Amino acid sequence: MRLHLVTVGSPKLEYARLGCELYATRLTRFHKLRVTRVKDSKRSGTAAMLEEGLGILEAVGNAYLIALDPRGKLLNTPVLSATLEKLGVDGHGELAFVIGGDEGLSDEMRSKANLLWSLSALTFPHDLAQLVTLEALYRASTVAAGVP
Repeated sequence: MRLHLVTVGSPKLEYARLGCELYATRLTRFHKLRVTRVKDSKRSGTAAMLEEGLGILEAVGNAYLIALDPRGKLLNTPVLSATLEKLGVDGHGELAFVIGGDEGLSDEMRSKANLLWSLSALTFPHDLAQLVTLEALYRASTVAAGVP
């Protein structure tokens, strides 16, 4: 299965960059991984979310869209693993995991998502959300593969 991480901007903090690189490399043992970094909008508020949303949708294309959002479903590792496997069995060749910018995702973007996924009830900084997403996908992949 192909996994596509679509984020607004790149990690700015060194620890996050290194962690993202580490888990992206580990994840490629189980899946084809592509990372797309959409340009940050110079606008603010709704205008920023809409502008970034256009770039996100262009990057996602026809992939199954999973938007990371605090209002989404909380999935523990075994449930995430089972969800990924079911989506693969159902014929979804590419899953796009979308992390919005500083302003988050617009209502329009959330409505286009096939699944809203919440990493936590907490709000994470953008850099940390990218790192946690890659680690969670890696961990779910190891569960599916029976790797300790």
